[in-house]
Amino acid sequence: MDIKILIAAGIIIVAVIIIIGWRASVNYGRFIPSKEATAAYESFRVDSNLNYYTSGPDAYPNAIIGIDNTWNLETDLWKKRDLDSRSMQEIVLNMQAKVTDQGLTLHGFDILDNNGKKIGNWFSIIGIVMVVKITGERRAVVQPPPVDTYR
Repeated sequence: MDIKILIAAGIIIVAVIIIIGWRASVNYGRFIPSKEATAAYESFRVDSNLNYYTSGPDAYPNAIIGIDNTWNLETDLWKKRDLDSRSMQEIVLNMQAKVTDQGLTLHGFDILDNNGKKIGNWFSIIGIVMVVKITGERRAVVQPPPVDTYR
């Protein structure tokens, strides 16, 4: 087979892979580390513009998310919580005690939509897979962390 044909076929395959990858990521947001989100959770601040959800045990969740109240979180896997500073403190302190026993730390992340606009925040340990999919106008699905997050 002619080398030019192989090179052309290789270029076409790479282009198709790039286009498919780009199209697949169009509806996905991302997470970026946030000192502000970390500080807010560690100081037990509750933002009235956010709806809070937890995943995992009520006493020490695997993660806490705050989603802008103009957005709709589409899920059966997150538990909506009506938090005040006292209940936020209890949850965060329990989470901190759980991770400290294992030599881990908790961190905050901003949740961004597919256009890079902030739609909320996330608080958990580092190193878990975090996925946010934008499913429609101001509608999102946030994948919760695995059940065995603290193992």
